[in-house]
Amino acid sequence: MDVPAQLAERARALREELERHNYSYYVLDAPTIPDAEYDRLFRELQLLESQHPALLAPDSPTQRVGAAPLAQFAQVQHRTPMLSLNNAFEDADAVAFDRRAREALGIELIEYAVEPKFDGLAISLTYENGVLVKGATRGDGYTGEDVSANLRTIKAIPLSLHGAGLPQLMEVRGEVLMLKADFAKLNQHQRDKGEKEFANPRNAAAGSLRQLDSRITASRRLTFFAYGLGTQEGGLRFRRHNEMMDFLAALRLPLCPERKVVTGSAGLLDYYQAIGTKREGLPYEIDGVVYKVNELAQQEQLGFVSRAPRWAIAHKFPAQEALTEVLGIDVQVGRTGALTPVARLKPVFVGGVTVSNATLHNQDEIDRKDVRVGDTVIVRRAGDVIPEVVAVVAEKRPVPEPPGFNILKTFPSCPVCGSHVVRDPEEAVARCSGGLYCPAQRKQAILHFASRRAMDIEGLGDKLVEQLVDKDIVHNPADLYKLDVLVLAALERMADKSAQNIIAAIETSKNTTLARFVYALGIRNVGEATAKELAGHFGTLERLMEADMSALQQVADIGPIVADSILQFFSETHNREVIEQLRGAGVQWPEGEGKAVGGALQGKVFVLTGSLPNLTRDQAKEQIEAQGGKVTGSVSKKTDYVVAGAEPGSKYDKAQELGVNILDEDGLIMLLKGKE
Repeated sequence: MDVPAQLAERARALREELERHNYSYYVLDAPTIPDAEYDRLFRELQLLESQHPALLAPDSPTQRVGAAPLAQFAQVQHRTPMLSLNNAFEDADAVAFDRRAREALGIELIEYAVEPKFDGLAISLTYENGVLVKGATRGDGYTGEDVSANLRTIKAIPLSLHGAGLPQLMEVRGEVLMLKADFAKLNQHQRDKGEKEFANPRNAAAGSLRQLDSRITASRRLTFFAYGLGTQEGGLRFRRHNEMMDFLAALRLPLCPERKVVTGSAGLLDYYQAIGTKREGLPYEIDGVVYKVNELAQQEQLGFVSRAPRWAIAHKFPAQEALTEVLGIDVQVGRTGALTPVARLKPVFVGGVTVSNATLHNQDEIDRKDVRVGDTVIVRRAGDVIPEVVAVVAEKRPVPEPPGFNILKTFPSCPVCGSHVVRDPEEAVARCSGGLYCPAQRKQAILHFASRRAMDIEGLGDKLVEQLVDKDIVHNPADLYKLDVLVLAALERMADKSAQNIIAAIETSKNTTLARFVYALGIRNVGEATAKELAGHFGTLERLMEADMSALQQVADIGPIVADSILQFFSETHNREVIEQLRGAGVQWPEGEGKAVGGALQGKVFVLTGSLPNLTRDQAKEQIEAQGGKVTGSVSKKTDYVVAGAEPGSKYDKAQELGVNILDEDGLIMLLKGKE
């Protein structure tokens, strides 16, 4: 069944907005919307995808965790993924979670381990023979940032463990946070120095932990609570989650004193109410509680969805609300030219933070809520700075009534570049028509082009791109390949060595893959997964650029909306000119025959584990997929090959148990060349 264009566009817009907020929240530590607003958008996207499965895309935020790690830190591959949790917002959601688990297990009553949901930063601590050897952030759930030096400064984290049954290798999962009292002292210190205060304890903790200078981390009082185990090799085995936690407590790892074991949905809701009553008096910030099926065998039986376990859920507390006045409505121009309306609010104190703006999403949302300048509105905040406008208080509207707000009338021209603003009748979003010529879009287009999953130009960050665009040095991505050391070294915060490193990274990026290049172009509706499908199907950029609507829709998961976005992009003369300039600058990739011929690994299923001597995990995955293979995260009877490097972990053991073929890196390379 065809999905209505309006719903498809809404899903696309939600995916783009959620990814933008993921980047701001997890990578930049500069959140742009409250948790409550993010949760609302996430639920809306989940509902759209569940009602219209054709909208579900592999690169949807509902299928992934989080965002990418900062380039300044060394990267750490998590032996066991650090997945996020699905959320419950109403009591009925918690009851439904219990019902689904009981039905899946075929039992009448389930025991749960329950604990507060901390508002901090998730981390993994790796102990070998009881000694702390590495600490990492969650990152995107699969790859985190090595913050070992900073974690060692936190006195709550033991540098060594002692006790009976200690595993040879153990990954402790937990949360770094800042207590309310320590947060107040830190902000007082910031005020005394005349420096910017932190928005909330979570941001203070995240900003403190992710300092390149560990002396700064050491100067701030952080604490830690363990909440589980990842990979474990050797040592005691446990039947229940609470037994595992008792073992961690015996090793003198800090655990939350509010944890309990309860039975059934009634036990879950009683605990939720009890913690909610205690919330204000707790020494740390929480935004809900976490429920986990206690029996580990039952956890394994329930398994996982793509981004979260089926055996655990986070029950969030209601968002906090307040009244304030809309002083004005402005717009922000995004990477795709979308004009996002933003309500400028009379500052109001909500949930411990003063807020002064809120996103209004698009014209349809403004019309639906009938938001006007001068209105009194209900704003909602849950742990962040920018709130959601929930509704207008109509009886408080000024007399005479202020006029309704219309983006096209108020902003007929782009506030950044002066180009015409247009709105497709079938779209909710108004857009600047300036394309790559609009500085607002240009900066984001270049940042996207250089990002790790695209052309991977290390060191080309926000501040540098901003200078390159503002100083009229770079007008499109092709101009990056015309830069030299002298030009870069003359910019602020740059030196000869930094400039040389960036030029080297730009040179390295010339050798890429077709999938990365297509993703880097920033075509609307074409995410990383879709770019891989396009590259694999067409084999060459020329075939893709010349494909018509019918040919594009033969690619898996590509419907008329995505196909139309691709056609529009390649029909623009300036886009083709930029591509020609990029290829003329030496950007190249191996080209193939497309899926009509198939690759050497067509239909084969691979699992990667451990550290390979030469290939990164991303590189190995790309090469496997380029030859028609598929890479999954867990070993099963359907797995054809497990590629094992150093310290392979439990996936290696599972492969041996099931008799799955195990390869080293050399064996993988032989397969890639079509040699058994």
